[in-house]
Amino acid sequence: MNLPRSYGSRIYLLHLIVVAAALVVIYLGWWRTGIFVIGASFIAAAIARAFVPLDHTGMLRVRGKVFDIAWMGFLGVSLVVLSFIVPG
Repeated sequence: MNLPRSYGSRIYLLHLIVVAAALVVIYLGWWRTGIFVIGASFIAAAIARAFVPLDHTGMLRVRGKVFDIAWMGFLGVSLVVLSFIVPG
């Protein structure tokens, strides 16, 4: 298997794999753990977007750098908080 050339595309691919695995975990009944993992994955992608150079962002770049970091960070933190505050 050939990996994408840019670091951002590799991070994006890893992010998609983690989200897919978390969706399987949710399907198996551990929704709180799955939501937490998805949120943590978005936070990690936001941090990666902050440090990956512009010429290596690849598919990790959607809009501008600030928008990408803010949106993925907000979504990640929201999902992590959601996994803790929703009553069982």
